[in-house]
Amino acid sequence: MQIYLDYSATTPCRPEAMASMNRVMTQAWGNPSSLHEWGQRAATVLEQARMQVASLINSSPLGIVFTSGGTESNNLAIYGVARQFSSPQHLIISSVEHAAVSQPIAFLESQGWQVTRLPVDRWGRVNPRDLDQAIQANTVLVSVIYGQSEVGTLQPIAELAKICRNREALFHTDAVQVAGRLPVDVQALGVDLLSLSSHKLYGPQGVGALYIRPGVELHPFLAGGMQESGLRAGTQALPNIAGFGIAAELAEAELLAEMARLQTLRERLFAQLYACPQLQPTGHRLYRLPHHLSFTVADAYGTPLSGKTLVRQLNLAGIGVSSGSACNSGKSVPSPVLRAMGYDDGLAKSSLRLTLGKQTTAADIDWVGLVLPQMIERVTQAPVLMC
Repeated sequence: MQIYLDYSATTPCRPEAMASMNRVMTQAWGNPSSLHEWGQRAATVLEQARMQVASLINSSPLGIVFTSGGTESNNLAIYGVARQFSSPQHLIISSVEHAAVSQPIAFLESQGWQVTRLPVDRWGRVNPRDLDQAIQANTVLVSVIYGQSEVGTLQPIAELAKICRNREALFHTDAVQVAGRLPVDVQALGVDLLSLSSHKLYGPQGVGALYIRPGVELHPFLAGGMQESGLRAGTQALPNIAGFGIAAELAEAELLAEMARLQTLRERLFAQLYACPQLQPTGHRLYRLPHHLSFTVADAYGTPLSGKTLVRQLNLAGIGVSSGSACNSGKSVPSPVLRAMGYDDGLAKSSLRLTLGKQTTAADIDWVGLVLPQMIERVTQAPVLMC
């Protein structure tokens, strides 16, 4: 029995998206920048996908710039703002950002930029008052992740964006984990910049998008062409973009029903694991991604267990989960997200994340609810628990 519960790491590309990609590769393989018929067929595909992605987040198609994924979208938002200034300014992020935000910000900090990292509470939530107090006259960008990939917590994005708008600072959010799983309306949220990734919503890997509010100026950090309104040089990966468009369109059509289904399954699994004393939930229980469960794991004496060890053992049982973010799960270091939430180094190495998706069934949930506590009992007897 094979059960995949790592949908926050990636999702399988849906057949409709793959069929669209195949059609493009065989029938519309021209360069979208070319003026002849082959190029114009490709350009039509490109703009159709732009409309599909824009519709998912209630944006104008003109606000969508295609990238290679969420990481590039985050980098374009950050460096695109920073490169407009001849001298360092002030930036604000949360203390629970994905590395695709925290590392570019750290680089700018090494170049003299002033950086404020907003604290979070025990559940990983930012207090809007902290943001209001942190903004300075020279704050040019605030970036706060919408849905935290490790612990599932959702941030009060509309409230944070409103504070920034009132204080004349640009606001960016990494919505990679949220789009396609919860309704995202950039008009209602009031954000200036928002990052998306195709492979988190059953599209192909290697493509994403950055929403840019009309009137917001960015400077590109890639040179060599005027594609994507001059913001992202290079011939567009048209098959991937077409697949992204189809995946976005179908995600929008199915969103409310799938969101409710995943929330029901999530709560079913939470209820089954609640009686396991070694598992302690992390993240906010109410303001949470609908498909996401996360825990720290300790034995009966309170000694943290290695999340990586449990991942390996569950894999042997045919169950795919992760220990924290997929981008960091191979590292034997404490999770910076859990450390920011107040966990000690031991517990910050003991995280376990289970994320549900379209192929997850109630039978899968019940099997994992049975196997996981038994697995923890066995791992507890191992002579070496941490790595």
